Amino acid sequence: MKKNIHVVGAVIVENQKILCAQRGNSKSLPFKWEFPGGKIEEGESPQKALKREIEEEMHCTIEIGEQIDHTVYEYDFGIVHLTTFYCTVIDREPVLTEHAAIKWMSPSQLHTLDWAPADIPAIEKISRAFTSH
Repeated sequence: MKKNIHVVGAVIVENQKILCAQRGNSKSLPFKWEFPGGKIEEGESPQKALKREIEEEMHCTIEIGEQIDHTVYEYDFGIVHLTTFYCTVIDREPVLTEHAAIKWMSPSQLHTLDWAPADIPAIEKISRAFTSH
């Protein structure tokens, strides 16, 4: 039986651009792009986990908005349950600590990056949401 891994991702929006983060080469899915976030700890709500992870990884404080998507994707290392939320930075700019790179991209450019498979359904929803405005 593969283990279930419950994670959250922050779709941080600023000036109509979205923060994208590239995984390092020492992690699973090396150099794939993802929305920053991480595992939900025992007893944490997804929102609480996301605030904690972004504070730890990017040294900034976010406000969490509406949920974008919930995706279940089976990798060789486990089954990832990813919930993504729209977020805005409310204190300090995000900084690079754990990732290989971060970049701000317009929603229409997101598909040009090599994303972790679990993130792709959220990207499709985000692209549709921004083009329908």
